Amino acid sequence: MTNINNKWAFSEIPSIEEANFDKVLERFFKMGINGLVRENIQNSLDGKIQPSNSPVIVKIETGDLDRNRVPGIDEITEHISSLVGRNGYTKEAITYMQKKASAKNIRYISFEDMNTKGLAGARNGQSNNQSDTWSAYAYSKGVHAELEESEQEKSRGGSHGVGKIASNSASDIHLSYFANCDEKNDQHLGGNIQLIEHKLNEKFYRSTGYFAKVEKTSATQTRFLPYENNFDHVFNKETRGLKIIIPFLRKEYDDEVKIIVSVIESFFVGIIQEQLEVQVNSHLINAQTIQTYIEDPKYFEQEPKNIKKDFTPLYFSTYKNEPKPQKLIVSNGLKDLEFDLYFHYNSEITSGRVAIVRTVGMKIEDFKVNNNVRKPFNAILIGGTEEDQYLKSLENESHTALEVEHIKDEKLKKQAKKFIRNLNKEMARIIAKAYEDENPTDGLINTENVLFTVENKFREALASSTGTVLVNNGNKIVKSPKKKAKVKPGIGNDQPGKQVPTEIQNETEGKRRKPNKVATTQEGAQDADGEPTSAGKFVLYPESVERLILANQEIVKFNLKNDDQIRNASTCNIEIAVVDGMGREQLNEFNLDANYQAAWDLATGEMCPIENQQIKGVTIHNGEMDLKLMINERYNRALKFMYYVEVMK
Repeated sequence: MTNINNKWAFSEIPSIEEANFDKVLERFFKMGINGLVRENIQNSLDGKIQPSNSPVIVKIETGDLDRNRVPGIDEITEHISSLVGRNGYTKEAITYMQKKASAKNIRYISFEDMNTKGLAGARNGQSNNQSDTWSAYAYSKGVHAELEESEQEKSRGGSHGVGKIASNSASDIHLSYFANCDEKNDQHLGGNIQLIEHKLNEKFYRSTGYFAKVEKTSATQTRFLPYENNFDHVFNKETRGLKIIIPFLRKEYDDEVKIIVSVIESFFVGIIQEQLEVQVNSHLINAQTIQTYIEDPKYFEQEPKNIKKDFTPLYFSTYKNEPKPQKLIVSNGLKDLEFDLYFHYNSEITSGRVAIVRTVGMKIEDFKVNNNVRKPFNAILIGGTEEDQYLKSLENESHTALEVEHIKDEKLKKQAKKFIRNLNKEMARIIAKAYEDENPTDGLINTENVLFTVENKFREALASSTGTVLVNNGNKIVKSPKKKAKVKPGIGNDQPGKQVPTEIQNETEGKRRKPNKVATTQEGAQDADGEPTSAGKFVLYPESVERLILANQEIVKFNLKNDDQIRNASTCNIEIAVVDGMGREQLNEFNLDANYQAAWDLATGEMCPIENQQIKGVTIHNGEMDLKLMINERYNRALKFMYYVEVMK
């Protein structure tokens, strides 16, 4: 163990084996300000003094700092200067760090919390005592200290122990400090830097360096001890709690507006519930002021139809205007978990999301409900202590999404998959009911008489118009002839000199043709349990489809009785392609989401999801399908369509 000037400690190693930076640095760097703000405020909420009705207060400050005021900076610069890159990425990163380390005036950011416990056992330094949270925070990787209070441990935000490196990723030289004041008013300063394994003065060192003293405990063992905090005021912490200081702040993180947005986006529930107050420089964000920031276009988009990424204004409106949540039960196959669901349906919303929120008031993710991401709703899902504990087991290491990949136990992974599937299912049911309540109908609509009345008119129109069919496995579009006729080369064809295939020439007006099967990338697709989902995709001829356009809706009837492969199926997905004036099919020109508000299966009375340019889950009954499509104002009623049916197994 070598200590340079008794400020920084790097453990000695026999040789260099690892030539890369810690990969977690890159992951948190990609998360930017959001990752930095979430991790540090979450740590502050986890450290709240219990029991207490006072909110946790976090002060975020950015400013300028003279390089010489950074503790031990010359020693750090010496280590950085010795780094040698062994691949393109590390060479570039090292050159950048060496340039930044020599700057005289630098920027910094600090996170200081109050009404928190701070870290315990700093005087013991590096120890194996579970109650010494200083040791776990200061000197361990991938470890977080567990609280003795079991209920608080279940609800706290962290669990993976890797979030501490978020602060290092925000520094140009991967450097951060932490000042602590405990219940005894003991004040200490620690820190760490994340480099790569390197050689300095003919000795090899590990990648991580610690701002610590080294004490020899035996002939072969040593331990780290922190410094009493007598350093510059930027690094001081004189009230109980913790203060994170990050010098050499990256330019990408030095944005006051984005910091404020990130605070509100991740912790709006905690702030509204008066669990948290955050001061960003001169801006105080609390339960009384948060609405002012959310309603300011400087920070957030205000028009619901334009909100496609940051849904905070919608969440805020939902939470404030839906004071009585409904109960939502979601099972993982072993246990039913009960959540409070704040749900709001608004036709102006263009992207529907569910904010999954922990009881500490931190949002985990903007959950996308399968097949409902373009539905006009907004929701917030909050559980209790047991639900928090389960959600924590599903969170990824950055606490930004519910995932199952990190779960090693196959039984637990299967339960987690079932929970997420059931969450999708229950939310889809609520969304469908909300739509039905907003657009009531008197039972199922029987369109038999309507379709019969217009059937002759449809057939006349189909007979007199130029239909379109797809032949030769989707390679060519030609006009279907009205009568049986022999066609000479160059006559009656879209392209002179090319002859219509014989099978098309022999078709007669009164005979229904079998749908053509076409190649599809969906064949072979599997569901979450590995079962096949698609039996093939078929294109329908015009005589198999009848359309009736009314004031604000379109009734479409599909006749599939002429082909056993489709007729005997139970459900299918439908795709629509536009046919232009030249008879050519334009696959990506017609946007279903933009043209249809909703699709209803008239056989079941249920709403069919519109997702990924498909109308999904349409029922096939006795070889027929009946759809009611609610059309938008921009819908072009003169378009001609080609319909594809993807049969589901």
